[in-house]
Formats: sequence, structure tokens, C-alpha cells
Amino acid sequence: MDQLQNFLPLLLMVVVVYLFMIRPQMKRQKQEKQFAKDLKRGDRVITKSGLHGKILDLNEDGTCIIESGAGKLKFERSALSMEMSKKLNAPAVVEKK
Repeated sequence: MDQLQNFLPLLLMVVVVYLFMIRPQMKRQKQEKQFAKDLKRGDRVITKSGLHGKILDLNEDGTCIIESGAGKLKFERSALSMEMSKKLNAPAVVEKK
């Protein structure tokens, strides 16, 4: 019984680290993979570096061609920001006064 009491705090710390750090990170990675998989031509996106553009072509090698004010640029799909792109494509909310 004494050994269990000594081991319990360590076990509790492992559970807390899993619940608050590892599990959310795994969920986020899964969402980002799904976002990259669901991209289609014509989607408006923002890269993680802040470039705004529209997807012209999606390549099989994990890259995409984006049209922006600077012309056509080739990016990795992993370089696209999931959160910012979702905000960009969300319908505008009209505030009532």
C-alpha cells in the first residue's frame, strides 16, 4: 500500500500531461491534416507567413499553386494557415445597432 501511495503522484502527473498537452496536440494535427486534404480549387487561403491568395491548382506532391497580388506562387499545403483561412471563408456577421 505504501508503494502505491508513492507511485500515485507520478501516475497522476502523467495523466494530467496527457490530457492537457498530448491529446490536444494530436487532435490539432488531425484537424490540420483534414484541412489540407479538404482544400479545393478556388478556396481563398492565407499562408502561415501572411500571404493571401486563391488556390489555382493542387498537386499530388503536397504542393499547391496560389494566385496572389504578386502572381502565381507554389506553396506546400502544410504552409497554409487553417485558422486564418477558415476566418477568411466564414460568412460575414452583421451587427445590429
